[in-house]
Amino acid sequence: MIELKHLRTLQALRHTGSLAAAAAQLHQTQSALSHQFSDLEQRLGFRLFVRKSQPLRFTPQGEILLQLAEQILPQIQQALQACHEPHQTTLRIAIECHSCIQWLTPALNNFRQSWPQVVMDFKSGVTFDPQPALQQGELDVVLTSDILPRSGLFYSPMFDYEVRLVLAPDHPLAQREHISPEDLADEVLLIYPVQRQRLDIWRHFLQPAGVSPALKSVDNTLLMIQMVSARMGIAALPHWVVESFEHQGLVVTKTLGEGLWSRLYAAMRDGEQRQPVLEAFARFARQHACDHLPFVRDASLPGSLQPLSS
Repeated sequence: MIELKHLRTLQALRHTGSLAAAAAQLHQTQSALSHQFSDLEQRLGFRLFVRKSQPLRFTPQGEILLQLAEQILPQIQQALQACHEPHQTTLRIAIECHSCIQWLTPALNNFRQSWPQVVMDFKSGVTFDPQPALQQGELDVVLTSDILPRSGLFYSPMFDYEVRLVLAPDHPLAQREHISPEDLADEVLLIYPVQRQRLDIWRHFLQPAGVSPALKSVDNTLLMIQMVSARMGIAALPHWVVESFEHQGLVVTKTLGEGLWSRLYAAMRDGEQRQPVLEAFARFARQHACDHLPFVRDASLPGSLQPLSS
């Protein structure tokens, strides 16, 4: 029957001394506040303060409820503050973005300075399929571009990036102005050891055109770049990943079709995304990436896609 808003209003009345001033402090109209009190008093069966008294005077029942407000409201405020304090002391991270470690390490150094009590633990054994471990509570956050439907996970957007075709400088396709799916039909496409359906180039570029080149799995990015440079295949990688190799003349990159863009997310269990440590980690990682990586767009800016719960 008595709600927190009633206790807060009683406190405002005591501190301001009038209904009009209390209404202004609470950002309400005097009429709405008066109606709120009349309704409450009718339900309680007694008056809480004497109308038109100068200064405003509480009834004995009003004084009792005011004392309750003075006791309860500070306790609630303290409890809410405690809820926002970091209770998590370990952050278990897996990186499905296979080249993210290049920029994530310095981002974590910034995070550590603000959260020195949190121990970060990288889980490398689930690099290529970590989201089930996240669902089962074995991880706290996963950097990924894959969204699992109906997974019970929350995907906080980090940044958008272009997936580019990576070629040896002397590859015939390096001279093409535009790359079509059909151009790749007879090529060997080097991929990470994941199902092809998880690859952006497969889902959004090759499969819609009915093109299916030969696929060869490669465990890490550096080896993949070396194999591309040696004309052992081609690859599709984020532009920021290959930028330094392109500057060295080891490879060249080309736009796929009209441009193939993807998004990196920080995935966590739905309902835990407001935990202070997880929220801070995503913020530090996003900020560092957007400040230092070339060819990326901040996915949290207005106009971007919204965070996803799945």
